[in-house]
Amino acid sequence: MAPTAPEIHVAVDLTVLTLRDGALNVLLIQREDEPHRGAWALPGGFIQHGEDLDAAAHRVLADEASLGSGAVHLEQVKTFGAPGRDPRGHVVSVSFMALGADLPDPRRGDDVADARWWALADLGEVTLAFDHAAVLESSIERARSKLEYTTLAVTFLPEEFTVSQLRGVYESVWGATLDAGNFHRKATRTEGFLVELDRHAAPTGGRPARLYCAGQGNYLVPPLLRIGD
Repeated sequence: MAPTAPEIHVAVDLTVLTLRDGALNVLLIQREDEPHRGAWALPGGFIQHGEDLDAAAHRVLADEASLGSGAVHLEQVKTFGAPGRDPRGHVVSVSFMALGADLPDPRRGDDVADARWWALADLGEVTLAFDHAAVLESSIERARSKLEYTTLAVTFLPEEFTVSQLRGVYESVWGATLDAGNFHRKATRTEGFLVELDRHAAPTGGRPARLYCAGQGNYLVPPLLRIGD
């Protein structure tokens, strides 16, 4: 008789990122049930029968983050499957990164004790459940890397924005201060990145800043490299 195949469960875990008060924030939920009851974790859940991965990720966004499918940019990041990562059994998790502009406060789902945004700078003393610290780290690095060579930074902004606001996205995600003039020159001269509009932002005491919207391009050529790269 052939040996019985081990039972392996598949789940999705989501790193939902947005900017709040100029700081990069991640959505965490406080677990209602064991294992790790009371601990903070990334939103996630098991795949349901007949459900594909993207549908599961959108379901988790709706159930645990109160976000619809059109509110965020969603993409797969990495698969985590080390035995022992979940005390309930062998669980393989496909991690997703979800990025959005000015995302709202979450409404706590039925299966979680709490849900709220955390600034990354405030997570130093927080021990995340399971291996979610590694899951979070991989998504943060993916976001930082993709800002170098894609137009993904505009995902964090409203439809119309200033170059200063765009620079703020890079500074918040990269954790670095960028030269304003050099950034403006690179961003506005990169083909397909920005479209200049014929209006300005509301004045704030100085010269009104020109407004832009996202261009049609997906990649930055040449890339906007992080300091030291």
